[in-house]
Amino acid sequence: MSGVLVRPVEPADLAGVARLTVAAYEADGQLKDEPGYADALGDASARAEHGDVLVAVDRASGQLLGSVTFVLPGTRYADMSRPGEAEFRMLAVDPAAQRRGAGAALVEACIARAVELGCTAVIICVREGLAEPAHRLYRKRGFVRQPERDWSPAPGVDLLALRLSLR
Repeated sequence: MSGVLVRPVEPADLAGVARLTVAAYEADGQLKDEPGYADALGDASARAEHGDVLVAVDRASGQLLGSVTFVLPGTRYADMSRPGEAEFRMLAVDPAAQRRGAGAALVEACIARAVELGCTAVIICVREGLAEPAHRLYRKRGFVRQPERDWSPAPGVDLLALRLSLR
């Protein structure tokens, strides 16, 4: 991961973040049952206004590789987090840049931010049956299934809750 730098999003990054997020979700087949979700994914400016958008860039070239939105409970983009928990959403790595460590670097940055803020856990959701590399990444990092917190934002879209205890 030494070739990947994670930093806060800058205004010049927003169009690229929007493009790569939609492209990544589309490549994983995650937009077929939720066509309107592409609009939310593509609104990187709103995500940056209501949460912390982090980007992964190639250290040598500065190329944008991926992004994630980090939020706290009660904020606009928080879906599952409870008091004391942090949540990250819309983790995406440009399909052309996958397997370079950007996704893992973004996850680690979110965990570090949660620790910095004194959170007791990080909660996320992943779509059932899709994006197996993401499921593996989270399991490897220690996220544990929380079936009682699974939910469905739309018919045919089943989201599995995963939680990492920080204490």
